[in-house]
Amino acid sequence: MLSKTCEYALRAMIYIAQQSNDGSIINIKEIAGKINSPELFIAKILQSLSKQGFLQSSKGRYGGFYISDEEAKHSLADIITAIDGNKMFEGCGLGLAFCSETNPCPIHNTYKEARDQLYEIYGKTTLNQFRTENSLEKLQLRRE
Repeated sequence: MLSKTCEYALRAMIYIAQQSNDGSIINIKEIAGKINSPELFIAKILQSLSKQGFLQSSKGRYGGFYISDEEAKHSLADIITAIDGNKMFEGCGLGLAFCSETNPCPIHNTYKEARDQLYEIYGKTTLNQFRTENSLEKLQLRRE
Protein backbone atom coordinates (compact mmCIF):
# COMPACT_ATOMS: atom_id res chain seq x y z
CA MET A 1 0.00 0.00 0.00
CA LEU A 2 2.85 2.40 0.76
CA SER A 3 5.33 3.25 -1.97
CA LYS A 4 8.97 2.31 -1.42
CA THR A 5 9.75 6.03 -1.15
CA CYS A 6 7.16 6.41 1.59
CA GLU A 7 8.48 3.40 3.51
CA TYR A 8 11.99 4.86 3.47
CA ALA A 9 10.62 8.27 4.50
CA LEU A 10 8.75 6.85 7.49
CA ARG A 11 11.71 4.80 8.70
CA ALA A 12 14.07 7.75 8.30
CA MET A 13 11.76 10.18 10.07
CA ILE A 14 11.26 7.78 12.97
CA TYR A 15 15.02 7.27 13.27
CA ILE A 16 15.73 11.01 13.16
CA ALA A 17 12.98 11.70 15.70
CA GLN A 18 14.53 9.16 18.07
CA GLN A 19 18.10 10.31 17.63
CA SER A 20 17.54 14.08 17.61
CA ASN A 21 15.44 14.14 20.76
CA ASP A 22 18.31 15.89 22.54
CA GLY A 23 18.92 18.35 19.67
CA SER A 24 21.53 16.23 17.90
CA ILE A 25 21.97 16.58 14.15
CA ILE A 26 22.02 13.22 12.39
CA ASN A 27 24.09 12.92 9.22
CA ILE A 28 22.77 11.30 6.08
CA LYS A 29 25.35 8.51 6.09
CA GLU A 30 24.19 7.37 9.54
CA ILE A 31 20.53 7.59 8.59
CA ALA A 32 21.01 5.60 5.38
CA GLY A 33 23.02 2.94 7.22
CA LYS A 34 20.54 2.54 10.06
CA ILE A 35 17.49 2.19 7.80
CA ASN A 36 19.28 0.26 5.03
CA SER A 37 18.59 2.87 2.35
CA PRO A 38 20.63 4.22 -0.55
CA GLU A 39 22.22 7.44 0.72
CA LEU A 40 21.36 9.68 -2.25
CA PHE A 41 17.80 8.40 -2.39
CA ILE A 42 17.04 9.08 1.28
CA ALA A 43 18.82 12.45 1.09
CA LYS A 44 16.48 13.52 -1.71
CA ILE A 45 13.41 12.35 0.22
CA LEU A 46 14.50 14.15 3.39
CA GLN A 47 15.28 17.37 1.53
CA SER A 48 11.75 17.32 0.14
CA LEU A 49 10.27 16.74 3.60
CA SER A 50 12.48 19.50 5.01
CA LYS A 51 11.13 21.97 2.43
CA GLN A 52 7.60 20.96 3.49
CA GLY A 53 8.38 21.68 7.15
CA PHE A 54 8.58 18.16 8.57
CA LEU A 55 12.20 18.42 9.76
CA GLN A 56 15.20 20.74 9.71
CA SER A 57 18.38 20.36 7.71
CA SER A 58 21.80 21.74 8.42
CA LYS A 59 24.46 22.08 5.72
CA GLY A 60 28.19 21.76 5.96
CA ARG A 61 30.75 19.30 7.21
CA TYR A 62 28.77 18.52 10.36
CA GLY A 63 25.41 18.89 8.67
CA GLY A 64 22.47 16.57 8.68
CA PHE A 65 18.87 16.48 9.83
CA TYR A 66 16.97 16.93 13.07
CA ILE A 67 13.37 17.13 14.22
CA SER A 68 12.29 19.77 16.70
CA ASP A 69 9.67 19.22 19.38
CA GLU A 70 7.15 21.10 17.23
CA GLU A 71 7.90 19.00 14.14
CA ALA A 72 7.65 15.83 16.22
CA LYS A 73 3.92 16.55 16.55
CA HIS A 74 3.42 15.50 12.91
CA SER A 75 1.57 12.24 12.47
CA LEU A 76 2.64 9.38 10.24
CA ALA A 77 -0.47 10.15 8.15
CA ASP A 78 0.93 13.64 7.52
CA ILE A 79 4.17 12.15 6.21
CA ILE A 80 2.39 9.54 4.10
CA THR A 81 0.21 12.23 2.52
CA ALA A 82 3.25 14.44 1.87
CA ILE A 83 5.04 11.62 0.04
CA ASP A 84 2.29 9.54 -1.59
CA GLY A 85 -0.65 11.95 -1.61
CA ASN A 86 -4.04 11.10 -0.11
CA LYS A 87 -4.84 8.16 -2.38
CA MET A 88 -4.23 5.62 0.40
CA PHE A 89 -6.79 7.35 2.60
CA GLU A 90 -9.30 8.46 -0.02
CA GLY A 91 -8.82 6.41 -3.19
CA CYS A 92 -10.74 3.47 -4.58
CA GLY A 93 -9.51 0.02 -3.52
CA LEU A 94 -9.55 -1.08 -7.15
CA GLY A 95 -8.05 2.16 -8.47
CA LEU A 96 -11.19 3.04 -10.41
CA ALA A 97 -11.73 6.69 -11.33
CA PHE A 98 -15.54 6.45 -11.34
CA CYS A 99 -15.86 5.01 -7.83
CA SER A 100 -17.59 7.33 -5.34
CA GLU A 101 -20.26 7.37 -2.64
CA THR A 102 -22.95 7.78 -5.32
CA ASN A 103 -21.38 5.34 -7.77
CA PRO A 104 -19.55 2.73 -5.64
CA CYS A 105 -17.46 -0.13 -6.98
CA PRO A 106 -18.18 -3.65 -5.61
CA ILE A 107 -15.72 -3.29 -2.69
CA HIS A 108 -16.30 0.42 -1.98
CA ASN A 109 -18.00 0.19 1.42
CA THR A 110 -15.73 -2.50 2.84
CA TYR A 111 -12.61 -0.80 1.54
CA LYS A 112 -13.75 2.57 2.89
CA GLU A 113 -13.95 1.10 6.40
CA ALA A 114 -10.42 -0.30 6.11
CA ARG A 115 -9.15 3.00 4.69
CA ASP A 116 -10.70 4.92 7.57
CA GLN A 117 -9.13 2.55 10.10
CA LEU A 118 -5.70 2.98 8.49
CA TYR A 119 -6.08 6.75 8.60
CA GLU A 120 -7.00 6.57 12.25
CA ILE A 121 -3.96 4.42 13.08
CA TYR A 122 -1.47 6.52 11.12
CA GLY A 123 -3.19 9.76 12.15
CA LYS A 124 -2.97 9.01 15.87
CA THR A 125 0.69 8.01 15.72
CA THR A 126 3.07 10.96 15.94
CA LEU A 127 6.83 11.15 15.66
CA ASN A 128 6.87 12.29 19.27
CA GLN A 129 5.67 8.86 20.38
CA PHE A 130 8.90 7.34 19.11
CA ARG A 131 10.82 9.76 21.30
CA THR A 132 8.99 9.18 24.54
CA GLU A 133 8.33 5.46 24.52
CA ASN A 134 12.02 4.54 24.75
CA SER A 135 11.68 2.59 21.52
CA LEU A 136 15.34 2.85 20.58
CA GLU A 137 16.08 -0.73 21.56
CA LYS A 138 12.68 -2.14 20.59
CA LEU A 139 12.33 -0.79 17.06
CA GLN A 140 14.39 -2.29 14.24
CA LEU A 141 14.24 0.14 11.32
CA ARG A 142 16.29 -1.82 8.81
CA ARG A 143 14.36 -3.69 6.17
CA GLU A 144 16.09 -6.86 5.12
